[in-house]
Amino acid sequence: MQTALDRRTFLAFAAGAIPFLTTKAAAAATMFVSLNSSLTRQMDWKEFVQLAARLGYGGVDVNLSAARQEGAAATRSLLDGLKIKPGVASLPVRFAIPDESVVLEELKQLDDAAKFAAEIDCPRMMAVLPPSSQTPKAEFRKVIKDRVTSIAGILARSNVRLGLEFLGPLHFRTRNPHEFIWRMDETLAFAKECGPNVGLTLDAWHWHHAGATAADILAAGKDRIVHVHVSDARKQPPEEVRDNQRVFPGEGVIDLTTFFRSLQKIGYQDAVSPEPIGRVPQEMPAEEGARLGLETTLAAMRKA
Repeated sequence: MQTALDRRTFLAFAAGAIPFLTTKAAAAATMFVSLNSSLTRQMDWKEFVQLAARLGYGGVDVNLSAARQEGAAATRSLLDGLKIKPGVASLPVRFAIPDESVVLEELKQLDDAAKFAAEIDCPRMMAVLPPSSQTPKAEFRKVIKDRVTSIAGILARSNVRLGLEFLGPLHFRTRNPHEFIWRMDETLAFAKECGPNVGLTLDAWHWHHAGATAADILAAGKDRIVHVHVSDARKQPPEEVRDNQRVFPGEGVIDLTTFFRSLQKIGYQDAVSPEPIGRVPQEMPAEEGARLGLETTLAAMRKA
C-alpha cells in the first residue's frame, strides 16, 4: 500500500495536480497527514507509531502520557527511526472545569510536559474550548481567559503553541444554559487576547457547522493555525447533527477543496489529522481504519 500511495502522489505532483506534498517523504517540507486514534481505537503507543509508518503516514498525534513514560530520548529515537513526525499533543490541563484547585494542580505539572513536548520536536498542544457553560458568558470568559493566559505563559517558556478547538454544531452550543465561544472568528479574537503562542485547532467539521469560510482561515493566517483536523459531514438539519456522525473526507458535503486551498494559501506546514468520529465500525481492524483515513485525506488534498 505504501508504494502505491507514494507513486500516485508523486505522479500527481509531477503533473501539477497538487502544489503541496502530503506523503511521509515530504513531511518535513509542508503539511502532512498524522494518524489520529479515532481511526484505530486504543492502541499501544509504539504499535500506533509503527502502524503509521507502515501505512505511509507522515506523522502521529502524540499520546503524551504514554510517550512520557518511555522518556524523551526513547520517543525521539522511535519517531526518528521510523521517519514519523509528531503532530500534536493534547493539553494536560482541564482548564474549563469548575474546580479551581484541580486546575492549579495540573498547571504545576505543565512546565515539565511542555519541556517534554519541545524535546520530542512537538511544539504544539491542543485543547477544546467549551461552546456553552453553566455560567453567564461574560463571567465564564474572564475565568477561561485568565486560565488560558496562564497556560500560554508556561508553554511559551518551551516555545510550545496552543491550539484552541471551537465546536460548531448546535447541540454543543445548547447543551448548557449559556452559550459561549463557538464561532471561528470569535475564537481567533479570544486566542489573540490570551497570548502570541495561542491560536486555533481548525477542525473542518466544526468549521463547516459553525458557518466559517475561507476568509476566516485567511484571517487566522499561518501563525494562528496550530493544528488541523479533517472529516466530512452528511447533509443534515442543524438540530439533527451529532458529533459521532462524521464521515471520511470526500463522503459528505463539506467544501474540503476550499478548506485545503485556504490552508495552502496561508502556508500552513504542519499536521492534518483525519478524525471521522463515528465512521469507523467497532469491528473494523485498526489497520483498515487507519488506511482508509489516510487514503481519503490524501484524495481530498490532491483534489484541492
